[in-house]
Amino acid sequence: MDLRDLREPDRRVLAVTTGIVEQVRDDQLDLPTPCDGWTVADLLRHMVGNNNGFAAAALGEPPAAEVWDGVHVTDPVGEFAASAARVDDAFAAVEPLAGTFAVLGYGDVPAGQAVGMHFIDYLTHGWDVAVSIGADPRLDEEACAAVLRIGSGWPLDSPKIWGPGTAFGYRVEVPDDAPVADRMLGFLGRSPRWPK
Repeated sequence: MDLRDLREPDRRVLAVTTGIVEQVRDDQLDLPTPCDGWTVADLLRHMVGNNNGFAAAALGEPPAAEVWDGVHVTDPVGEFAASAARVDDAFAAVEPLAGTFAVLGYGDVPAGQAVGMHFIDYLTHGWDVAVSIGADPRLDEEACAAVLRIGSGWPLDSPKIWGPGTAFGYRVEVPDDAPVADRMLGFLGRSPRWPK
């Protein structure tokens, strides 16, 4: 997998995640998720908002907090597929993948890195939604391995990356010989056996 341009892997991850989101029932929206303090509805609102925010960023628009935060998202299950298609189309329109995207909270981010952020976020959040509602998360091993390769360059002690209020929770210890999906989840602060 070419880590410099993750648009196609991102498209595949979004397709799987869309299938997971389509399984969410109304009576599951208040369930807890691995994202501390967020219900399924909260998480989906975040996901729709970030899809729309990344799409706008790819098209050169300045970041608008109300878009990224999903303030106007009223039907997160129903709106997810359209938001996924929107970000797919916006990423595809950036050819060649160059320049920067204005990502809310991160400033101007190189385009390839921004797509990578989206790829990691939606691979992980697809799993979050799936385990919250008892669905099959269908994690792709190659995608999980790519996340571990990308993450190997991150500073392990950065308070901007790890811990409460950051992109990822504190890392969860997982055996070195565990499946790659479990190692990726632990690396990103999730217990592969959530909610345990």
